[in-house]
Amino acid sequence: MRGWWQDLTDLVLPGECGGCGVPRTVLCARCRAVLCGAAVHRVRPAPEPPGLPVVHAAARYADEVRATLLAHKERGALALAGPLGVALAGAVRAGLRRASAPAGAGAAWPRGGRAPVLLVPVPSGRRSVRARGHDPARRIALAAAGELRRRGLPARVVGVLRQRRAVADQSGLNSRQRLDNLAGALEVAPAGARLLSGGLVVLVDDVLTTGASLAEAARAVRAVSSAPGVLTGAPGPIPNAEWTSAVYGGETWESREEQNVGSRRERTGRRPARQENAGAGDAGGVIDVVCAAVVAASPDSFEINRN
Repeated sequence: MRGWWQDLTDLVLPGECGGCGVPRTVLCARCRAVLCGAAVHRVRPAPEPPGLPVVHAAARYADEVRATLLAHKERGALALAGPLGVALAGAVRAGLRRASAPAGAGAAWPRGGRAPVLLVPVPSGRRSVRARGHDPARRIALAAAGELRRRGLPARVVGVLRQRRAVADQSGLNSRQRLDNLAGALEVAPAGARLLSGGLVVLVDDVLTTGASLAEAARAVRAVSSAPGVLTGAPGPIPNAEWTSAVYGGETWESREEQNVGSRRERTGRRPARQENAGAGDAGGVIDVVCAAVVAASPDSFEINRN
């Protein structure tokens, strides 16, 4: 109820800009330009954790961008998922272009067609989701998938990662402590391998600080390929309605509320009449992370980057 009521309130009575506080707007033109108008950059935390995929960020985590992300995550300004999703989509596109470049134009799209872009959000802990009333990274990912489809890329959110054990609050931990805290903390949910096979896996999150969360997410996804028999006899594409249940064990109030930010297909679980999709197993039984993308990253990670 909290998330549904907040969505309705934001649409009817927008309070103030999430970035600067200007009244009667969700995000003012100036803050939107700071969030979405800058060039997307590859970012690298220092030290860079082992196994971290190539990461692109849309903006620096500072000032208006930081305020916008915190308003969405901690204060329930759910309407901000739209512009945050646009920013994330830009980072995803930059990552895919870079992944395709070494092998030639279009190399990321196998079999002469377009494999789906599978956005895999780094999950929040269940306790955090309950406290906030939503999963911020997943909500932004849904908005990003919609933006990518509007730009012609077949994209969808595949929320197959989940926490396998409790982790400590990351705030106040240094990079080494965060790596230790998250080591082995994530896993791909049952049936997740079938959902990841045959697409371009892109890990997504709202913010990159030390990179520990994305590195652990990448480890969990890569571990699926090496598990014996995981992809044996994998069936064809699974309907969208099952993507959430693979993690949450069925439709929940949170998954229904999150689907409100997506397209009709994300809200109903129905595929449009025309869809280009690679079936499970098209990846040849190998699942790997193409790249990662975030809305924002710490300013230091921009400073040491060589683009």
